[in-house]
Amino acid sequence: MKTLSRSLAAGLAAAAFTTIAASTIASGATLDTVRERGFVNCGVGENFPGFFAPDASGKWSGLDVDFCRALSAAVFAAPDKVKYLPATPAARFAQLQSGQVDLLSRSVTWTMSRDAGLGLGFAGVTFFDGQGFMVRKALGAKSAKDLDGATVCTQTGTTTELNLADYFRANGLKYTPVVFETTDQVIAAYEAQRCDVYTTDKSTLAARLTKLKDPAAHMVLPETISKAANGPVVRQGDGQWANIVRWTLNALIAAEELGITSANVEQVRSTTKDPEARRLLGADGELGKLMGLDKAWAYNVIKSVGNYGELYERNLGPKGAVPIPRDGLNRLWSKGGLLFAPSFQ
Repeated sequence: MKTLSRSLAAGLAAAAFTTIAASTIASGATLDTVRERGFVNCGVGENFPGFFAPDASGKWSGLDVDFCRALSAAVFAAPDKVKYLPATPAARFAQLQSGQVDLLSRSVTWTMSRDAGLGLGFAGVTFFDGQGFMVRKALGAKSAKDLDGATVCTQTGTTTELNLADYFRANGLKYTPVVFETTDQVIAAYEAQRCDVYTTDKSTLAARLTKLKDPAAHMVLPETISKAANGPVVRQGDGQWANIVRWTLNALIAAEELGITSANVEQVRSTTKDPEARRLLGADGELGKLMGLDKAWAYNVIKSVGNYGELYERNLGPKGAVPIPRDGLNRLWSKGGLLFAPSFQ
């Protein structure tokens, strides 16, 4: 009986291993699929100027869009091998899980339930954010704690719903949620005064405030009620693809740390004696081979789109679609922020 039990246990273990291995193999060919297809399927949001937004001709731009261009450069040595597929917050994870997109690059907030419960893998942080509240100045609120009894517009399928409930419950406040699927529906309801408050990440509030019919009639309250680490997301089970996405982001940040830009990358590659820079740019070593890429993959990224600072300046700087001062967590660690890249060794 003991022998039978051991045999049965061994058989079940072998079957489980086979199932896991098969699943891993099935989901572990993203790079091959992308190369065979000839482009990266990048999941973005609906329309969020500064991060992801199409123009009148359908051309996408923004910080998250530029990250997909960087990924294209890493894989194809060209930044334009990307197809952008927009989705609402409620649909985005199904897009990724089903294989419709190769990654999400659209202000997805890193949480434990998403990381551990939805089969998602967060590759890093492209933007640190936090949730806030927009109100009409005529409401007379000076603080989020003045919002007792308010009606609050927000978007379904986001972390803002739970953060909102947590904040009001913790502060003994009552509210009535008014929930919509798309951002445009939320904005329209807020402008039509169907709710007193609009809540989402503060970067989104900054972007939307400038687009309201009368921006001067509205204000963002001072409180930040959550911390949001936003960045690219992939499916779990494909370590190679996750590494490519993760280290493409690290290359953008490391390049800024090292002072390497799209303008000087060729000169730095040929003249620098800095060991880190030489490994990053493929002048020494074969780090790209560890991920199935060319040795010049990071050089191609920086040459094509620049470093992280250039991405930020282009999209969120004074001349960007939505200026957001880079004066907080989104600075490099060496300048008091949280952005840093592990070593290229």
